[in-house]
Amino acid sequence: MSDSERKDTAEQAEFRRYCKAWIADNHPGEPTVRLPLSPLEIMTPEQMAYLQSWQKSAYDAGLVGCDYPKEVGGGGRKDCQRVANEELVAARTPYYPNVIGLGMAAPTVFHHGKEALKQQLLPRLFSGEDIWCQGFSEPGAGSDLANVQTFAEPKGDKWIINGHKVWTSLAHFAEWMIILLRTDKGHKYEGLSYFVVPIASALGKGVTVKPLIKMTGETGFNEVLFENLEVDDSFRLDELGKGWQVAMTTLLHERGAGELVTPRAGGLKSESSLSISSRNVMDLATKTPRGAQQASDDPLLRDRMVRQLIREEALKEHQRRSRVPALIDHPMRLPLQNKLLASEIAQDTAALALEVEGPAASLYLADENAPARGQWPLAYMNSYGMTIAAGTSEIQRNILGERVLGLAKSK
Repeated sequence: MSDSERKDTAEQAEFRRYCKAWIADNHPGEPTVRLPLSPLEIMTPEQMAYLQSWQKSAYDAGLVGCDYPKEVGGGGRKDCQRVANEELVAARTPYYPNVIGLGMAAPTVFHHGKEALKQQLLPRLFSGEDIWCQGFSEPGAGSDLANVQTFAEPKGDKWIINGHKVWTSLAHFAEWMIILLRTDKGHKYEGLSYFVVPIASALGKGVTVKPLIKMTGETGFNEVLFENLEVDDSFRLDELGKGWQVAMTTLLHERGAGELVTPRAGGLKSESSLSISSRNVMDLATKTPRGAQQASDDPLLRDRMVRQLIREEALKEHQRRSRVPALIDHPMRLPLQNKLLASEIAQDTAALALEVEGPAASLYLADENAPARGQWPLAYMNSYGMTIAAGTSEIQRNILGERVLGLAKSK
């Protein structure tokens, strides 16, 4: 029995038994299409359709949105999303494709949207029928989110949007976008407002989505251009000029520090993929020749692998600590540290795998001679997205320093 199971309430224990039984009967098995490492790299309609079908079946079974009220399409349970997540991860199911919708849009709409808007949007978001993307980043704004310039001008009870968003994951599949807009050019923070925008229905009529090809050769990122897009004021979240505060709700949940637990499935575990872990690097080293020996016999590599394994185990203990209320001294500290540590450990682990492979690490996915089917170079390149998304490692350290440790603000 796991630590989590020992701490289950009666409702959670009953729900866990239900989850186990449902997953045993409905696990989709090996994916019928080749899937990328994460939902943020979904490229083809076939990949999306397969994963949407999986999310829909899990939602219909009550494993998505468990802790949201039934009135907005949730399960009406208390602290049960964590239970569903744990069982899905343990069963190594595929991931959900609507990662931005579940992790960022849903809690933001729930906390700041009008009741009618919640009831309109959230059920199809939870089921995966509507895919969501996020319109925060802009060309030239860097990491200064408050510097967004995409402008919404009032026109009666509507708004006219013009501007340019970039690094917009999943925009090529998204029906909806959460978007931070400038509604007053005279104030940096108070001049921001937050909207939800139906972009799929506006393609070619005020919205243009252009794919960006990443260094992996895959798509997933996009730039989105708005030209005189008209949206109704009913799509505004919270009060005019409160966009910065609404954005903080989004970012708290994106960084894992929000109060609503994000629904998660097990992640990609097909035969054509791998998990970024030190144990997999060790396995790789036992199969990789290094002169007359194996790479696993190299004392320097062995030392590096053990050090990396220790970091991973320390992170697991750190994550266990976040589940013990008595050990949480600050509501933001542990989630922020987890994001920072996990993304950097993954990047260092992938880099170590390339060292183990040596010159063969230059062989990529399409090369039949590539070790591990070329997945480690792919993992290494993708790992940079993990240390940038949801705020770069530098931003995370600034937040921890200023808001948790109380250090002076940087200038």
